[in-house]
Amino acid sequence: MTELKDRERQAAPTTADLPPADTEALARGRHPDPFAVLGLHAQGDGYVLRVYAPGAQAVEVLERDSGRWRGELTERSIPGLFVIALDEAFPYRLRLHWPDGVHETEDPYAFGLLLGDIDLHLIGEGTHRDLGRCLGAQRLEIDGVAGVRFAVWAPNARRVSVIGAFNGWDGRRHPMRLRHQAGVWELFVPCLQPGERYKYELVDANEQVVHKADPVALASEMPPGTASKVADIEGFAWHDEAWLARRADTLAPDRPISIYEVHAASWRKHGGNEGELYSWQELAEQLIPYVLEMGFTHVELLPIMEHPFGGSWGYQPLGLFAPTARHGSPADFACFVDACHQAGLGVILDWVPAHFPTDAHGLARFDGTALYEYAHPFEGFHQDWNTYIYNFGRREVHGFLLSSALHWLKHFHVDALRVDAVASMIYRNYSRRDGEWIPNRHGGHENLEALDFLRHLNRVVAEEVPGTAVIAEESTAWPGVTQPVSEGGLGFAYKWNLGWMHDTLSYIVEDPIHRSYHHHNMTFPQVYAYSERFVLPISHDEVVHGKRALLDKMPGDEWQKFANLRAYLATQWTQPGKKLLFMGCEFGQWREWDHDRELDWELLDEPRHAGVRLLVGDLNRIYRELPALHQGDCDPSGFVWVIGNDHTNSVFAWLRCDTAGEPLLVIANMTPVPRENYRVGIPQSGEWEEIFNSDAECYGGSNMGNLGRLEAVDEPRHGQPASLALTLPPLAVILLRPR
Repeated sequence: MTELKDRERQAAPTTADLPPADTEALARGRHPDPFAVLGLHAQGDGYVLRVYAPGAQAVEVLERDSGRWRGELTERSIPGLFVIALDEAFPYRLRLHWPDGVHETEDPYAFGLLLGDIDLHLIGEGTHRDLGRCLGAQRLEIDGVAGVRFAVWAPNARRVSVIGAFNGWDGRRHPMRLRHQAGVWELFVPCLQPGERYKYELVDANEQVVHKADPVALASEMPPGTASKVADIEGFAWHDEAWLARRADTLAPDRPISIYEVHAASWRKHGGNEGELYSWQELAEQLIPYVLEMGFTHVELLPIMEHPFGGSWGYQPLGLFAPTARHGSPADFACFVDACHQAGLGVILDWVPAHFPTDAHGLARFDGTALYEYAHPFEGFHQDWNTYIYNFGRREVHGFLLSSALHWLKHFHVDALRVDAVASMIYRNYSRRDGEWIPNRHGGHENLEALDFLRHLNRVVAEEVPGTAVIAEESTAWPGVTQPVSEGGLGFAYKWNLGWMHDTLSYIVEDPIHRSYHHHNMTFPQVYAYSERFVLPISHDEVVHGKRALLDKMPGDEWQKFANLRAYLATQWTQPGKKLLFMGCEFGQWREWDHDRELDWELLDEPRHAGVRLLVGDLNRIYRELPALHQGDCDPSGFVWVIGNDHTNSVFAWLRCDTAGEPLLVIANMTPVPRENYRVGIPQSGEWEEIFNSDAECYGGSNMGNLGRLEAVDEPRHGQPASLALTLPPLAVILLRPR
């Protein structure tokens, strides 16, 4: 009888109806402050509970702890708005009756403010260093209730809601609260589980309703789907403590660094070119042993941040905090990095803070304004790539990008980031005609805001994640890219030496009969070889878009093409600078790289291709084992020209020396003509041994050489006190050292 009277009393009319303006705003999905009207509120001597659940047939309220039924809400004013008057406040749950079933849950509007004042202050200031654990979808408990806290920066939006299958993708169901001081919207949605898909529905500054993926999502659904996902990455057990303790040494300027550049989606595929992509687990099982067998010290992945278009190779990302779903979950990617580290292999990620694509679900005009990008197209639009340019001068954008970089280095234990397209960031007139760019405040073409960001990035990385590195792909002669910030530089650890790549490739593609006229292209790189700490790259950019595969660039018949390739790779490995080689080049793939096809692994059944792979493995071994080849990579004292002016014969010779002064002689004969009794100056007489010959039969060569050992005599030559009479194989590089 008592329960029946309770039901009758709670179902009776109340005075809790909202003003028409509020009910209309709720119905239209335009209410500016849903927490002011929904949930439990004091009213008169009691309380009123309002729930807006469009489509629900009935709503009941229960005590959270005991489950005791406390009343049924009455639908009032507009369809979906349920109201009940209560005598007292208590922790409660809701039982909602839908056409397809009954659902019990907590009320999102029963929870107070979520983000702390410090978080909001740091977000607004652009100095929050862990947005991946602050904004986005965070699994947590509040008052003993498990759920997901959503938070998104959209200061100019009129309304933001979380939408997903859990609310029928209905933006009226879960409107968020605006924290005005930071322009951040927040909401706690109870009971959501990992894997739940979601987006944000915004009524933007132009009163348009738009659906956006989460800029700080930790996971996304499989493209072409564009929804974000609640991630489950907590509690991952790392096993790479030993690697982390010594990784700073692995990235030091006097250590061997040899990088295998990989596009994870096309290295291998299941069942060939039409098959599915490898998962992170499968890449760990097959890629890691392969890279170690080849002797590389690091693997560099083309951007694995979530990106909508696979044909961008990841260089147009929209998920700067989420590994692409193409290969598995965030935890799967963490497992891959952990496996690399346990195997003694470093991991470098390409990272793209220069620009982002214009996809409607992404960052573009996120809240109806140019929020992440510069507003003016002369500043904010890349004509070459049809992408938007980040507004580096906006504090929140600066902090967003900084936090993304730290996210990969700290939470995924990545060892280094290679920053793509730095030149496009630091020049306001990059790839623009006169009259199509806006000068800086001093009238110059430098992007001062981007320069400030890059310097700040490198300072913060050094502070927050010591032992890691940031590498620049910077294609101009901007001074001091790897100079410390304290000395006026940009503070990068290394810079890709694109000048070396251009000069040496322009030489090697010439027919040997013409190389005498291009001799300077091989010697000139030593003029600037120590202006920065350099990586010598033969990257993916050199084997696409009609540039032809590295092997196919080489002149001559098939034998000469292979010989030229072997000589070129041997030159790269024996000149100062860290090494980078794109996948497929290590065994001489004939065709250009195609991101939709796996590498032509069947070529390894052919001896000459297998020979190139063996050569690269031996070059890596020699590079690691001989200090002369790596200790002086960034020090001019480690390199001496012996022969740099033999244009007629296209012969080059140089010495590499370690810190103890032990010499290593490198001689390159860049013609198909063998040279007998070719005398080369050396620093000491006595017995020398030939330790490497790119013309060896095992590599596919003619096996011409010096039979292992030679006797040097005290006959000065080329400014050296002694000399050797050598046989120089055709289109080959040989290495000799004193016994």
